Amino acid sequence: MRILTVSDMESDYYYDHYVPGRLDGIDLILACGDLPKAYLEFLVTMANRPLLYVPGNHDDAYASHPPEGCTCIDGRLYEYQGVRFFGLGGSYRYRQGQYLYTERQMARRVRRARPSITRAGGIDIFISHAPARHLNDLDTMSHRGFECFNALIERYHPRYFIHGHIHRSYGMNIPRLTTVGETTVVNACGHWLIDY
Repeated sequence: MRILTVSDMESDYYYDHYVPGRLDGIDLILACGDLPKAYLEFLVTMANRPLLYVPGNHDDAYASHPPEGCTCIDGRLYEYQGVRFFGLGGSYRYRQGQYLYTERQMARRVRRARPSITRAGGIDIFISHAPARHLNDLDTMSHRGFECFNALIERYHPRYFIHGHIHRSYGMNIPRLTTVGETTVVNACGHWLIDY
């Protein structure tokens, strides 16, 4: 399965400079937040493939006007072609907003999802907007990751953990790919392709 991951910034390659057929061969799109509704609707229309998304910390409008033709998997397990996806949107609370959480609030969201994850036999791909704590995150309140994501990865060993929120322009040492145990961590800022 060829998966296009997108987050935080529109990709000129797939949007402003799009040419017909450029999304051929893509089986699924995963969006990790902070992207305009119109961009997600464009991608799902041009690819004619499913688009699963979680909201980012700047996506308050999604609550009342979600992107059409796309499937929100925030806080839920979703199975597609035998692959188990689990999504958690939002970021660490640094201001008031629809999709901002304290560590305790996000840990509660993880606990609520455990029964469905256990019934499904685990997670293959975990997508979120925020990174895990000390795994591609920064030390600022607005860009710190969640400790509970580390526990989730350690418990279920997803093949991929895909997140956004940490723009690669924030520093020279912002990695695109990292490995933790059996899990490949992908910073999807902009776009990235994976073969599952």
